[in-house]
Amino acid sequence: MLIDSHCHLDRLDLTAYNGCLDSALQAARERGVKHFLCIGISVENAPTVRAFTERYADVDCSVGVHPLDLSRGSEPTMQWLLDELNHPGVVAVGETGLDYHYQSETAQMQQDSFRLHLDAARKCGKPVIVHTREAKQDTLALLREAALSQAGVMHCFTEDWPMAKAALDLGYYISFSGIVTFRNAAALREVALQVPSDRILVETDSPYLAPMPHRGRPNFPEYVVDVAKFVAELRGVTYEKFAAQTTDNFKRLFPLARVAG
Repeated sequence: MLIDSHCHLDRLDLTAYNGCLDSALQAARERGVKHFLCIGISVENAPTVRAFTERYADVDCSVGVHPLDLSRGSEPTMQWLLDELNHPGVVAVGETGLDYHYQSETAQMQQDSFRLHLDAARKCGKPVIVHTREAKQDTLALLREAALSQAGVMHCFTEDWPMAKAALDLGYYISFSGIVTFRNAAALREVALQVPSDRILVETDSPYLAPMPHRGRPNFPEYVVDVAKFVAELRGVTYEKFAAQTTDNFKRLFPLARVAG
């Protein structure tokens, strides 16, 4: 059993599945992927991801506003976040965080939103899903300031070991996507070797960042198997053991998720 801990089901290119999300999910299930966490990125897509949790027993979701979506749609408010987080299918806060690679000019807006999400996580007791890119120091500073007891996950991690260690020390989990399989990701593979076995997750971030050997094509939740097999081999453990460990980690981090078994 394996879990895709971060996917965007509402953004999948379903051409290969004749436009049918059911078929895409079934393809993943047939490869042993038994649960999916669908991620909220905006006020506008929250109803869609919530609806997936009502339609599929093996899909849970998060709600939040991605740092790069703050200037594209409605800005979140605390009341909106808390109302959305009250839905039984919503098991986490986010995706939130900081991204200075594309929109460094919106740094203050991003920081304000990140603080808002972290405060909402404190109020509701649900873990937070953190996006960070080229914002290492500010991300860690805000996480330390929040000092959340339930912490969360650094998703699609691409930073160095010192940042990973700092996040781990704050109680966060580290999740690896298909990027870890890329030929130019040697430094990231070194990080993947050092993360403790009880704090590691895998994800697709589909439809983005398809792992080798699918790179350059649309990504799907079924490809989380390829990520997990790669990381398992890298760490010198069997795929079965690694899949079981990451499943246990997911269930511990997201205790409200409806994971079978």
